[in-house]
Amino acid sequence: MRSDINKIPTIRLNKFISNSGLCSRREADKFIEMGAVKVNGKIITKMGFQVKLSDDVRFDNRKISINKLKYLVLNKPKGFIAPVKKGKYIKNVFELINGSETMNIQCAISMDRKSIGLLLFTNDQNLLDKFKKDSKNLNIIIKVVLDKTLSKLHIEKIKKDFKIKNNKISIKEISYIKGESKNNIGVETYIQSYSSINLIFKKLGYQVLQNDVVGFANLTKKNLPRGKWRELNEKEISLLKML
Repeated sequence: MRSDINKIPTIRLNKFISNSGLCSRREADKFIEMGAVKVNGKIITKMGFQVKLSDDVRFDNRKISINKLKYLVLNKPKGFIAPVKKGKYIKNVFELINGSETMNIQCAISMDRKSIGLLLFTNDQNLLDKFKKDSKNLNIIIKVVLDKTLSKLHIEKIKKDFKIKNNKISIKEISYIKGESKNNIGVETYIQSYSSINLIFKKLGYQVLQNDVVGFANLTKKNLPRGKWRELNEKEISLLKML
């Protein structure tokens, strides 16, 4: 009798693609038939082709993960650190997300303990890579609290291309927040410039007391209490992928 102890588990290619969350199994069959799917560098058009979980499966040259894609947003409270990847930190934001949702997910941006507000988590590596490559398409809106009133002269200076150590930082919009004191400032910038916000104000003689991310790409923290998280809906996910 033949032993199957050492047999490596396999799965049909269309099911592998479907389980990744990319599309349905029927749609996967069409992509395979079109020659849009590669396994370990080879184009596969054969229906019923079997793959191992460790195989490198790519659709349109983008690697597909067997893990179901997850997209979460958290309204980060003060005192927690947000590393891009999990690490051994005291009061890590990943502690705030319950259960299996933390499996293999990453933060789209890092955040220090003082900063608060909207954080996106996902295990969609293609989307994370896109954020890094096309960061100028990703707006981030921040409420900045300063130690003193921001002068109109400095607002105009920041609106122009601001340089720190010869690195140009583009701010899309900056203004006082209506109905609040003039040390509360609204800043709209690109995700790549987020970590430089404090440096801009420091160079102009201000201390940043707090950064509150109120908007990220097409997402907001509306109806999301501080310290709580939720999964994105299908419309939000689709809009993210269109950026």
